[in-house]
Amino acid sequence: MVKLTMIARVMDGLPLVEGLDDGRDLKDADFYKQQAKALFKNLSIGHTEASRMSVETGPYVFHYIIEGRVCYLTLCDRSYPKKLAFLYLEDLKNEFERGYGDQVETAARPYAFIKFDTFIQKTRKLYLDTQTQRNLAKLKDEILEVHQIMTRNVQEVLGVGEKLDQVSEMSSRLTLDTRVYAEKARNLNRQALIRKWAPVAIVIGVVLLLFWVRKKIW
Repeated sequence: MVKLTMIARVMDGLPLVEGLDDGRDLKDADFYKQQAKALFKNLSIGHTEASRMSVETGPYVFHYIIEGRVCYLTLCDRSYPKKLAFLYLEDLKNEFERGYGDQVETAARPYAFIKFDTFIQKTRKLYLDTQTQRNLAKLKDEILEVHQIMTRNVQEVLGVGEKLDQVSEMSSRLTLDTRVYAEKARNLNRQALIRKWAPVAIVIGVVLLLFWVRKKIW
């Protein structure tokens, strides 16, 4: 069964549309929505180059396709036929391109095309029952083959981004630490010079003061 559907702009991960069931059949809906947004983030920074992929997460599977500047993603039960999931996404892609394809680049706010949810819900209902004559015919159709579409685990996919983020964070931290240590070293050097030359300066100052006082007296 199709649980969650999201459409996002690839270049920055901006969510354009979201379609969700009534929530009764999807536990931890917010958790999976956050995972979907994390996948969009990975795509926006080029961590994944595949234009079609399935990503396993718990009892569900994310399926997505990328066409042009847009990513179409759905979350389904693991038992839901992969072929139907991608045919569902293809239907959404074709309709979205017709209605909003030329507006994607100029979208400036999240969920700018929320009206498209009406089409998502209507199309989702057609794909709910895998045993309908329509869907059985689609499963037998040879137009779309999904055997070559890669399936990966969500930890593996998101882990790439997390590791790169960790490396970047460590690099920034090391740079900051280096600056801090350099400043401390400069302070220590100044203190060492003061301790070394302060007594000499004091002695010289006292001698000069005595000469000045003696000159004033005499």
